Amino acid sequence: MDARFDHRGNPVGSKVTKYLLSASKAVGDSTLPAATQHLVEIRISQINGCARCIDMHTKDAEQAGETSVRLNLVAAWREATVFTDAERAALDLAEQGTRIADGDGGVSDEVWGNAAKHYDDDQLAALLSLVAVMNAWNRLNVITQQPAGDYQPGQW
Repeated sequence: MDARFDHRGNPVGSKVTKYLLSASKAVGDSTLPAATQHLVEIRISQINGCARCIDMHTKDAEQAGETSVRLNLVAAWREATVFTDAERAALDLAEQGTRIADGDGGVSDEVWGNAAKHYDDDQLAALLSLVAVMNAWNRLNVITQQPAGDYQPGQW
């Protein structure tokens, strides 16, 4: 599969990419646990069908020490026993934040309250930003049909 558009090769797209990378770095530098970040990146990308991001984030997570069991169960996290309560709260918030149009009013008070129980304000800010940034990356990649499979850990 060939990409239908080189977003980074376009002056406007390149500028947008620069800012998205900056936002991604801010999240990565936050105190939100790296394992949680990886799980959320993967789950959002699964929901949005972004093969390029699934490829990248599963490989980066594995490189960071994530287990294949947990990586294989991200899509079915509700039924899996391998995630902490905090990770489950983050995944729930990420799902509802990604599926806003499918929900009744966006993220429910229950899901928000559960996340706030496990994460401080800085971590919540990072988590919310991660949900927003991942959805933006996914949309850019899916719309432009970016191919997947050849990513090398740490490439970007």
